[in-house]
Amino acid sequence: MPSQIAPRDRLIVALDLPGLEPAEAMVARLGDAVTFYKIGYQLAFAGGLPLVRKLADEGKKVFIDLKLHDIGNTVARGVESIAKLGATFLTVHAYPQTMKAALEGRADSGLKILAVTVLTSYDDNDLNAAGYRLGVADLVATRARQAQEIGIDGLVCSPEEAASLRKVVGDRLSLVTPGIRPAGAASGDQKRIMTPARAIAAGADYLVVGRPVLEAADPKAAAEAIVVEIAQASAR
Repeated sequence: MPSQIAPRDRLIVALDLPGLEPAEAMVARLGDAVTFYKIGYQLAFAGGLPLVRKLADEGKKVFIDLKLHDIGNTVARGVESIAKLGATFLTVHAYPQTMKAALEGRADSGLKILAVTVLTSYDDNDLNAAGYRLGVADLVATRARQAQEIGIDGLVCSPEEAASLRKVVGDRLSLVTPGIRPAGAASGDQKRIMTPARAIAAGADYLVVGRPVLEAADPKAAAEAIVVEIAQASAR
């Protein structure tokens, strides 16, 4: 699967910005350097969802990262509405009932459902505090197997888990990895992080990068540098 994806399409820039105006300004600034964007809570809840259709109409791809999780009917109807926006990816939490409902809601729209295994800001201590008996590695593997059996299109996972997940799901599911930090970038609130080249080598298909691009002195140059790193890693 990775060899079929152009290096530029493997970079997903997270538009973690406070409103539509700064998001549109960043998209304009990045220009043709970026083909894929992520819209999460901050922008979606600040009037950013109409940007999904606008970007799609301009030939861009959009990853809506809302991590849906609720009773089945609520998830299914929510996904049914989101599917009309023209996005490529949508996230739900990797609970079996939620994943099944999301597939029902997307129907034949072409929207791809990604399951979030364990948030990249969590470690074993966080899971223990939340009442889980399993550690991160075991819970990620369990949820990955369930996602594959249910028919989910891909997984969101830490880059450090990509290699082990490839052994679980093979090439049948896309692996989308947040927690990507180019060498020298601050880790921020992510606990399980990796450089772009290492993530690609580990088996990631798509890399989600936010602050290292958005906060760079030259965001377009920062994005281009990551694409070059992805291309070099993919060729090895």
